[in-house]
Amino acid sequence: MSQSANTREARRLATERRIVACAQELTLEHGLDGFTMDDLAEAAEVSRRTLFNYFPSKIDAVLGGVPQQDDEGVEVFRAGGPTGRLMDDVVHVALRLITDDDLGRAELERGQRVVASDPKLLAAAHERFELMVGEYVDVILAREGEDFGRSRAQLLIRLVVAIFDSCLPSPLHGARTDAEQAADDRPFEAVFTEQIAAARELFA
Repeated sequence: MSQSANTREARRLATERRIVACAQELTLEHGLDGFTMDDLAEAAEVSRRTLFNYFPSKIDAVLGGVPQQDDEGVEVFRAGGPTGRLMDDVVHVALRLITDDDLGRAELERGQRVVASDPKLLAAAHERFELMVGEYVDVILAREGEDFGRSRAQLLIRLVVAIFDSCLPSPLHGARTDAEQAADDRPFEAVFTEQIAAARELFA
């Protein structure tokens, strides 16, 4: 990709993230129904037309873009890579999604609190999740064969997602300890890898 194309993509991503951050903050402050798309455009300092070019609805703006795995990574996984061990390779795909999106733990936590704040957002996030699970289940079956079983593939994806969720403080758990607060300073990838290792020990 050329330098100019890289610059355009960086600007596009920065604008998208600014819109999502503003949409989430407005939701936390006023509720999902407490602001309009015009309010969001003003807060994000973009035109209404630009806003709709990025997100077709308020819910889409609040939830943000769907994480996209690169085609090359999917093909490597489908072919049995990169390690040849299914669990390790699923974790590798998950880490690529996390690191490619480059979201900090504070942003991930804010998104979690926002989704939990409104039933419509919770339903939309659940629908997105089910679609994503379906896509990756199909890739696992293409790699392992139909005999592996769709239910087993679904369980594997859901376990990895559950471990992902365990890396984020729940808004239902109240105040965090000093140790938990200090852990927030670590990269999310490090926390996720640590939780994967803990899960392996529990299932060993």
